[in-house]
Amino acid sequence: MSTDVSAALEAILFSSNRPLKLRELQQATDTDRNSVEGALEHLREALEGRGVMLMRHHDEIHLATRPEYAAAVRRALRPEVSGRLSQAAYESLAIVAYQQPVSRARIEDVRGVNCESVLGNLELRDLITEVGRGTGPGQPKLYGTTMRFLQVMGLESLDRLPTPKHEGVELSQRGGADGEPRRDIR
Repeated sequence: MSTDVSAALEAILFSSNRPLKLRELQQATDTDRNSVEGALEHLREALEGRGVMLMRHHDEIHLATRPEYAAAVRRALRPEVSGRLSQAAYESLAIVAYQQPVSRARIEDVRGVNCESVLGNLELRDLITEVGRGTGPGQPKLYGTTMRFLQVMGLESLDRLPTPKHEGVELSQRGGADGEPRRDIR
């Protein structure tokens, strides 16, 4: 019986978008407090080493992602971020697009301002992503564009980026983070 109640509790907690009170679980399973407590303990043990865990705070119970897997879940679900990009975001995105792979330090050098929050926003929108690590001190993240970038910009590939000129020098030939010519990341 405890296994059936445990499975029912797992389904209920999985489906809930909020913590549930012990008495709510009792009512939902039509069982007494001791049966629910035993089934919750059985469920807690069954979830050890798995991607989710049973959280309990007094008489509130919740099924949640284990912290060590939260980043992977966040990347997989990629909450759609709405709204227009700021001028700073467009500038940073252009630098990444033309100079990838490129470090934050290089982007900040070109823009002349701190770009940490802008880059975080672009990553959240899945327009840029970490494509490697630099060879310098601390092995900084190197950023590149994503498939979503191509979709949003309406480009078939990075080869279709317009070739802008800056002070008579083609940006696509100026190079990325290591001074190497820009490489296309597909």
